[in-house]
Amino acid sequence: MTSLSQSNQTKPANPHTEPRQFLEQLFLAAVNRALPLANTAACLPVPPTPQSGGRTLVIGAGKAAGAMAHALEALWPADAPLSGLVVTRYAHTPPRPAGLAERIEIVEASHPVPDAAGVKAAQRILALTQGLTENDLVICLISGGGSAVLTLPADGLTLEDKQRINTALLECGANIGEMNCVRKHLSAIKGGRLAAACAPARLVTLTISDVPGDDPSTIASGPTVPDATSCAQALAILERYAIELPPAVLADLQSGALETPKPGDLRFAKHQLHMMATPQQSLEAAASLARQAGLKAYILSDEMEGESREVGKVHAALARGAASKTADFKTFERPCVILSGGETTVTIRPRQLGAAKGRGGRAGEFCMGLALALQGQAGVYALAADTDGIDGVEDNAGAFVTPDSLVRASAMDMKIDNYLDRNDAYGFFLKLGDLLVTGPTHTNVNDFRALLIL
Repeated sequence: MTSLSQSNQTKPANPHTEPRQFLEQLFLAAVNRALPLANTAACLPVPPTPQSGGRTLVIGAGKAAGAMAHALEALWPADAPLSGLVVTRYAHTPPRPAGLAERIEIVEASHPVPDAAGVKAAQRILALTQGLTENDLVICLISGGGSAVLTLPADGLTLEDKQRINTALLECGANIGEMNCVRKHLSAIKGGRLAAACAPARLVTLTISDVPGDDPSTIASGPTVPDATSCAQALAILERYAIELPPAVLADLQSGALETPKPGDLRFAKHQLHMMATPQQSLEAAASLARQAGLKAYILSDEMEGESREVGKVHAALARGAASKTADFKTFERPCVILSGGETTVTIRPRQLGAAKGRGGRAGEFCMGLALALQGQAGVYALAADTDGIDGVEDNAGAFVTPDSLVRASAMDMKIDNYLDRNDAYGFFLKLGDLLVTGPTHTNVNDFRALLIL
């Protein structure tokens, strides 16, 4: 395994002699660009005046919510009242900076499958919005992961129902837009409902994007953003993936009783939203570092979706073309770095009787597809990792692919096809010593992929 701290240098490593360390530095550059403390100051609203009698309430949810709360506490005027509650993923609360007074409470809950702690946090946050006036200011801190940690089932749904539906959506290959459409319509707090609860107060949302296209209504299922999707769309998604609902909830979806607040709703009239950090910005930071090292840098897209292993195969085709010496291949000029972001998906394969359960996430699955398709292509190195530092539910951020990945696996009698069949990227790269372990990064701009072609 490799720890990110080993690559925390200001000067780029030599990509020709230290390719793995160089790839780690690209990842670190992407993460640092998205850290809350570096992006909050420009987005802060003006506090209520003492004469108005208004107060400032901070609420929020997501993997970066703890770091966002710390940044807000550090930057907010010391003489301006500030209080509130945010919820983040377990183990994602950063250490409190020395001397920073606690004004915002941070609690933790489960991700990606919600738990009772997430329900309690959502109930407490909704309770804090009661009695707000037009003189009050609400600052809502939203980042990816908020859909799971901010959980309040709609009427007729139990937490167990939500857990079952959420697990089914994660395992069936549904994309983030589909998942969050369903989540919004089966929630009492998402899909703009939290904003509606804050009216008539002034509401400002500060958000870090983790979704393709940076659609704020999709980030954390858009608790403070009007929702353009419908009950009918949510129902169609559930039917497409054969996910069952309790009869009463099914009837409410069919009748439209669970519809979300829509664009044009007057309860959003005082809402302002600031996009603090995006996947594209992080990819550009990585590209800048690559250019400092004397390489060409190409950003494919920050919106890539699809089955992780298949996206890996597509990247392999591009890398093989770039690595070839044929004069007619002009798309990429080597030596170079090819970068991409977005949010791919993993469809969990049926497990054969007696087979061990696979472990891993999108980044590792991408790397297995990439390695298999590259077939040891000389001069191609790669790193895929999740910018929150956690690939799926494991302790690694992602994994490396090197020209000798398959050779080393073969020497250990490891067949990559077997690991792909049981979605066991963690097991495959753990044995190779090719996991990247960073711990939580306290931000989240989703997938990061870098291919180094020498």
